[in-house]
Amino acid sequence: MQYMSVLAAAVASYAFGALWYMALSKPWMQAAGIETNEAGRPKNGTNPIPYIVAFCAAVLVAGMMRHVLVLSGVSTPGAGFVAGLGIGLFLATPWLTTCYAFGMRPLKLILIDGGYTTIGSAIIGLVLTLF
Repeated sequence: MQYMSVLAAAVASYAFGALWYMALSKPWMQAAGIETNEAGRPKNGTNPIPYIVAFCAAVLVAGMMRHVLVLSGVSTPGAGFVAGLGIGLFLATPWLTTCYAFGMRPLKLILIDGGYTTIGSAIIGLVLTLF
């Protein structure tokens, strides 16, 4: 059952990411410097590699978060959500921010991507504790 919870958490986070980036696509593309075609869509929008990498990353994050939550004794959905929120807000987002700061990336990009890592981690924590 543990593999199913990891996959379910990864799918939930991935689906959230799809909604997050669809809603914020224009400001994200602008802040990230993504080249667009005449229709305003990313020029590499048909390349499946970023989507495959994103899903694999979600599985890895969910797997490690499951390990951490089990070792920490986190077992209720509320505690899982809060633990995931903390992991996203105080581990993943600062790490991302460090990389973006050295890359001289815009604050808007840090906020959009940091929001995804924070909320996505909270969703993973929640889903992991539902099983």
